[in-house]
Amino acid sequence: MSAIRIDSNAVRPGPKNLITDIVGISVGHAQDDAVMTGVSVVVPDRACVAACAVPGGGPGTRETDALQPANLVECVDAISLAGGSVYGLDAASAVTSVLGAQGRGYAMGGPPVPSPIVPAAILFDIGNGGNKDWGNTPPYHRLGAQACQALSDSFPLGNIGAGYGAQAGQLKGGLGSASALLDGAMLEGAIPDGAMQVGALLAVNPVGSVCDANGTFWAQHLALDYNGAPEFGWPDAPAASAVGAHPLAGSKMAGLAAGANTTIGVIAVAADLTPAEAQRVAIMAQDGLARAIRPVHTPFDGDALFVLATGAQPLAEQAELRPLALTVLGALAADCVARAIARAVWCAGDTGFAPAYQTQFPRP
Repeated sequence: MSAIRIDSNAVRPGPKNLITDIVGISVGHAQDDAVMTGVSVVVPDRACVAACAVPGGGPGTRETDALQPANLVECVDAISLAGGSVYGLDAASAVTSVLGAQGRGYAMGGPPVPSPIVPAAILFDIGNGGNKDWGNTPPYHRLGAQACQALSDSFPLGNIGAGYGAQAGQLKGGLGSASALLDGAMLEGAIPDGAMQVGALLAVNPVGSVCDANGTFWAQHLALDYNGAPEFGWPDAPAASAVGAHPLAGSKMAGLAAGANTTIGVIAVAADLTPAEAQRVAIMAQDGLARAIRPVHTPFDGDALFVLATGAQPLAEQAELRPLALTVLGALAADCVARAIARAVWCAGDTGFAPAYQTQFPRP
């Protein structure tokens, strides 16, 4: 059996350090300032193999059963992430309508109208102080359509899209993204060049905290240099420490109900994964939440992660080495998720209902 050889300097962020560093992936965002909520949509150029993992205790999702490897549909046309609790699921209906009008979707037997497959997940941002007096016209269908019209390969982080109204523990949450390219980990040449490309997009709204009492991110040790500086956290930040800390320190435990929080996201990879392999990556990538949030996967969180595999690169040169290559890819995805979570909070600004990280923990 070939050995995995990893260069300590092998992992680097992509050119934009965004999920869109994976060729063929576009992202659109829309938000409503008055309601303090938003929607983010991830759309591949063409339908992608997809999977999901939903370990949170209070999930709000759509089309996740369809993604099980034993079921008929293997590919999806988009992923919708939204605030608004159950109301936010309506954003996916708008995305479905837009893509269907473009002729995208699953078709069997030549029906006149295709059926776009748009899985979705939502987070709870209804208690953030925005104007939720929307009567029988919640804004999420409108925001979903607007997000589809704003697709791009570049976008800011923090207070945008599905992360606009988010809160992470006692801090302002937000929308984060990161990418990772692995150059120096080869299974004796069995991993083709370009196969180890991962991007993550996370809307970060957990019960748990993302940093210790001194402001050091739990994921600080995973930060990569980007444009000559750490991608999140102050330079020379000390190692995070939970020694002696209460398990709920820094969390937002007062007045919660099940389903009242949640971190949701999408991981994109360039590899040619099967649905079962994509599901394994989704399961492994959930470890990234545990590396960046404390506590995580609580009864109050509806944590959900989706995986999109564009199939642009073969995962391995030899079939017997695919499990080893998949292990490398899943590990890379988990770290990428953790980095995206920290970047979401690092980039989020003050909006009045929770302090921004850089205001609460100014540069020492």
